[in-house]
Amino acid sequence: MPPSGRPPKAAAPERVAAFHTGLSAEARAVAWLTAKGYRVLARRFRSPYGEIDIVARRRNLLAFVEVKARATLDDAAWAVTPRQQQRIINAAQAWLMTHPEHAEFELRFDAMLIAPKRLPRHLLAAFDASP
Repeated sequence: MPPSGRPPKAAAPERVAAFHTGLSAEARAVAWLTAKGYRVLARRFRSPYGEIDIVARRRNLLAFVEVKARATLDDAAWAVTPRQQQRIINAAQAWLMTHPEHAEFELRFDAMLIAPKRLPRHLLAAFDASP
C-alpha cells in the first residue's frame, strides 16, 4: 500500500481503452512506415520536455512522427495542436542531444493519422520547427 494508507487508484476504464487504442495505432503506424522503407529507431521516446511517438529514419532523413487515432482521419488531423507540436519539437531536440550521430540528418515532423476501417494517412512535414 502507498504511504497514504489507501490502495492505489485504478485507471478509469476510458483511460485504459484510450491507452490500448494508442498502442494499436502506433503498431499500425510502425507497420506502415516499415512498408514504406523507414527504419524505426525509437518508439514512445519520453523526455522532460515531451514525448515522441515514433522516430524513424529513411536514408539521410530523420522523421519525428506523431500518431493520432480518432473516429475520422479529419478528427485525427485536428488533434495535433500547436502546443503539442511545440512539445514534440522540444522532445526532438532532447532526442538529438542523446543521439548526436543523427545531428546532420534532414529533420522532419510528420503525423500519422489512424481511423477505423481506413488506411493510415501519413502527413509528411505536418508541421515545422520554425517559430
